[in-house]
Amino acid sequence: MTRVAIWLQIGYPTLSRGIDNAVDYATTPQASHLTGLSIHKLREWTSRRALIPADVPPKSKGSPARYTWQTILILRLAVTLRDRFHLELQAHKTLFESLKTGLRHTSLSGLSGKTLALYGEDRWNLIEGTRRDQLADEMVLIRLNPHLQVLAASFAFPNTFTTPNQIELFPVQAATADRAEHARVPRREPVPGAATADRRVLA
Repeated sequence: MTRVAIWLQIGYPTLSRGIDNAVDYATTPQASHLTGLSIHKLREWTSRRALIPADVPPKSKGSPARYTWQTILILRLAVTLRDRFHLELQAHKTLFESLKTGLRHTSLSGLSGKTLALYGEDRWNLIEGTRRDQLADEMVLIRLNPHLQVLAASFAFPNTFTTPNQIELFPVQAATADRAEHARVPRREPVPGAATADRRVLA
Protein backbone atom coordinates (compact mmCIF):
# COMPACT_ATOMS: atom_id res chain seq x y z
CA MET A 1 0.00 0.00 0.00
CA THR A 2 1.24 3.45 -0.89
CA ARG A 3 1.88 5.45 2.24
CA VAL A 4 2.29 9.14 2.91
CA ALA A 5 5.34 10.33 4.81
CA ILE A 6 4.62 12.48 7.83
CA TRP A 7 7.30 14.61 9.48
CA LEU A 8 7.20 14.74 13.24
CA GLN A 9 8.21 17.37 15.72
CA ILE A 10 10.21 15.93 18.62
CA GLY A 11 9.62 17.53 22.01
CA TYR A 12 6.64 19.57 23.09
CA PRO A 13 6.48 22.55 25.45
CA THR A 14 4.80 22.63 28.81
CA LEU A 15 1.51 24.46 29.17
CA SER A 16 2.15 28.14 28.79
CA ARG A 17 0.21 31.36 28.64
CA GLY A 18 2.61 32.67 26.03
CA ILE A 19 2.82 31.60 22.40
CA ASP A 20 5.85 29.48 21.52
CA ASN A 21 6.65 30.25 17.88
CA ALA A 22 8.28 26.82 17.45
CA VAL A 23 4.95 25.09 18.13
CA ASP A 24 1.88 24.83 15.94
CA TYR A 25 -1.35 26.12 17.44
CA ALA A 26 -4.84 25.73 16.03
CA THR A 27 -7.05 28.81 16.08
CA THR A 28 -10.52 28.76 17.60
CA PRO A 29 -12.26 28.29 14.21
CA GLN A 30 -9.85 25.47 13.31
CA ALA A 31 -10.39 23.82 16.70
CA SER A 32 -14.14 24.12 16.21
CA HIS A 33 -13.94 22.37 12.86
CA LEU A 34 -11.55 19.64 14.01
CA THR A 35 -13.60 18.78 17.09
CA GLY A 36 -17.10 19.22 15.68
CA LEU A 37 -17.93 21.60 18.53
CA SER A 38 -19.57 24.94 17.91
CA ILE A 39 -17.39 27.92 18.80
CA HIS A 40 -19.75 28.68 21.70
CA LYS A 41 -19.46 25.13 23.06
CA LEU A 42 -15.69 25.08 22.48
CA ARG A 43 -15.27 28.25 24.55
CA GLU A 44 -17.52 26.81 27.26
CA TRP A 45 -15.42 23.64 27.51
CA THR A 46 -12.01 25.31 27.32
CA SER A 47 -12.60 28.58 29.15
CA ARG A 48 -15.79 29.04 31.16
CA ARG A 49 -15.91 25.47 32.54
CA ALA A 50 -12.16 24.88 32.06
CA LEU A 51 -12.94 21.25 31.30
CA ILE A 52 -10.04 20.98 28.85
CA PRO A 53 -8.26 24.37 28.93
CA ALA A 54 -6.71 25.93 25.84
CA ASP A 55 -2.92 25.84 25.72
CA VAL A 56 -2.81 29.60 25.30
CA PRO A 57 -5.89 31.04 27.04
CA PRO A 58 -7.44 34.27 25.75
CA LYS A 59 -5.84 37.28 27.43
CA SER A 60 -9.09 39.20 27.48
CA LYS A 61 -12.68 38.91 26.33
CA GLY A 62 -12.73 38.52 22.56
CA SER A 63 -9.03 37.69 22.25
CA PRO A 64 -8.09 34.37 20.58
CA ALA A 65 -7.19 31.13 22.33
CA ARG A 66 -4.67 28.66 20.88
CA TYR A 67 -4.65 24.86 20.91
CA THR A 68 -1.92 22.26 20.34
CA TRP A 69 -2.64 19.02 18.49
CA GLN A 70 -2.64 17.13 21.80
CA THR A 71 -5.42 19.34 23.18
CA ILE A 72 -7.44 18.96 19.97
CA LEU A 73 -7.04 15.19 20.27
CA ILE A 74 -8.32 15.22 23.86
CA LEU A 75 -11.26 17.42 22.87
CA ARG A 76 -12.14 14.91 20.15
CA LEU A 77 -11.95 12.08 22.69
CA ALA A 78 -14.25 14.04 25.00
CA VAL A 79 -16.76 14.45 22.17
CA THR A 80 -16.64 10.69 21.56
CA LEU A 81 -17.26 9.97 25.25
CA ARG A 82 -20.19 12.39 25.30
CA ASP A 83 -21.81 11.30 22.05
CA ARG A 84 -21.10 7.55 22.03
CA PHE A 85 -21.23 6.76 25.74
CA HIS A 86 -23.35 9.67 27.04
CA LEU A 87 -20.90 10.42 29.84
CA GLU A 88 -21.17 13.51 32.02
CA LEU A 89 -17.85 15.14 31.15
CA GLN A 90 -17.52 17.45 34.14
CA ALA A 91 -17.33 14.36 36.38
CA HIS A 92 -14.31 13.23 34.36
CA LYS A 93 -12.35 16.47 34.50
CA THR A 94 -9.47 14.78 36.35
CA LEU A 95 -9.24 12.24 33.51
CA PHE A 96 -8.79 15.00 30.94
CA GLU A 97 -6.18 16.69 33.14
CA SER A 98 -4.30 13.39 33.39
CA LEU A 99 -4.50 12.84 29.63
CA LYS A 100 -3.25 16.35 28.93
CA THR A 101 -0.28 15.84 31.26
CA GLY A 102 0.51 12.40 29.87
CA LEU A 103 0.17 13.26 26.18
CA ARG A 104 2.04 16.57 26.41
CA HIS A 105 5.38 14.83 25.91
CA THR A 106 4.14 11.97 23.71
CA SER A 107 5.10 12.01 20.05
CA LEU A 108 2.67 11.17 17.27
CA SER A 109 4.69 8.05 16.52
CA GLY A 110 4.12 6.96 20.11
CA LEU A 111 0.34 7.12 19.54
CA SER A 112 0.13 5.60 16.05
CA GLY A 113 -1.67 2.27 16.10
CA LYS A 114 -2.52 2.57 19.79
CA THR A 115 -5.84 2.25 21.57
CA LEU A 116 -6.74 4.40 24.56
CA ALA A 117 -8.04 2.29 27.45
CA LEU A 118 -10.08 4.15 30.09
CA TYR A 119 -10.53 2.33 33.40
CA GLY A 120 -12.54 4.91 35.33
CA GLU A 121 -11.72 8.05 37.31
CA ASP A 122 -8.34 9.31 35.99
CA ARG A 123 -6.88 5.87 35.17
CA TRP A 124 -5.94 5.22 31.55
CA ASN A 125 -3.35 3.48 29.42
CA LEU A 126 -2.22 3.19 25.82
CA ILE A 127 -2.39 -0.37 24.53
CA GLU A 128 -1.52 -2.02 21.25
CA GLY A 129 -3.70 -4.91 20.15
CA THR A 130 -6.30 -6.56 22.32
CA ARG A 131 -4.51 -9.37 24.14
CA ARG A 132 -6.49 -11.00 26.94
CA ASP A 133 -4.06 -9.79 29.59
CA GLN A 134 -4.68 -6.21 28.43
CA LEU A 135 -8.45 -6.60 28.83
CA ALA A 136 -8.49 -7.79 32.42
CA ASP A 137 -10.75 -4.98 33.65
CA GLU A 138 -13.96 -3.30 32.60
CA MET A 139 -12.92 -0.45 30.34
CA VAL A 140 -13.76 1.83 27.45
CA LEU A 141 -11.55 1.43 24.39
CA ILE A 142 -11.06 4.18 21.80
CA ARG A 143 -8.88 3.71 18.74
CA LEU A 144 -6.63 6.72 18.20
CA ASN A 145 -5.66 6.37 14.53
CA PRO A 146 -8.95 7.74 13.11
CA HIS A 147 -8.47 10.88 15.23
CA LEU A 148 -4.79 11.20 14.32
CA GLN A 149 -5.64 10.85 10.63
CA VAL A 150 -7.96 13.86 10.85
CA LEU A 151 -5.22 15.94 12.49
CA ALA A 152 -2.62 14.81 9.94
CA ALA A 153 -4.92 15.65 7.04
CA SER A 154 -5.77 19.11 8.34
CA PHE A 155 -3.79 22.27 7.66
CA ALA A 156 -3.93 23.43 11.27
CA PHE A 157 -0.50 22.09 12.28
CA PRO A 158 1.88 22.61 9.32
CA ASN A 159 5.14 22.68 11.28
CA THR A 160 4.28 19.65 13.37
CA PHE A 161 4.10 17.57 10.20
CA THR A 162 7.03 19.15 8.33
CA THR A 163 9.92 18.97 10.81
CA PRO A 164 12.79 16.46 10.65
CA ASN A 165 12.59 12.88 11.95
CA GLN A 166 10.36 11.40 9.29
CA ILE A 167 8.06 8.48 9.98
CA GLU A 168 5.29 6.83 7.97
CA LEU A 169 2.00 6.90 9.81
CA PHE A 170 -1.08 6.79 7.66
CA PRO A 171 -2.10 5.50 4.21
CA VAL A 172 -2.16 8.27 1.62
CA GLN A 173 -5.72 7.26 0.72
CA ALA A 174 -6.95 8.06 4.23
CA ALA A 175 -5.19 11.41 4.35
CA THR A 176 -6.53 12.36 0.91
CA ALA A 177 -10.08 11.40 1.87
CA ASP A 178 -9.94 13.40 5.09
CA ARG A 179 -8.61 16.48 3.26
CA ALA A 180 -11.58 16.24 0.90
CA GLU A 181 -13.93 16.07 3.88
CA HIS A 182 -12.31 19.14 5.52
CA ALA A 183 -14.66 21.63 3.88
CA ARG A 184 -17.78 19.46 3.79
CA VAL A 185 -18.43 18.27 7.34
CA PRO A 186 -21.37 20.18 8.88
CA ARG A 187 -20.61 21.80 12.23
CA ARG A 188 -23.35 19.91 14.09
CA GLU A 189 -22.54 16.46 12.67
CA PRO A 190 -20.69 13.86 14.81
CA VAL A 191 -16.99 14.60 15.22
CA PRO A 192 -15.20 13.96 11.86
CA GLY A 193 -13.46 10.62 11.64
CA ALA A 194 -14.76 9.54 15.05
CA ALA A 195 -13.11 6.41 16.36
CA THR A 196 -14.89 3.14 16.91
CA ALA A 197 -15.07 2.63 20.65
CA ASP A 198 -16.20 -0.44 22.59
CA ARG A 199 -16.88 -1.44 26.14
CA ARG A 200 -15.06 -4.66 26.96
CA VAL A 201 -15.92 -6.74 30.04
CA LEU A 202 -14.19 -10.05 30.75
CA ALA A 203 -15.76 -12.48 33.13
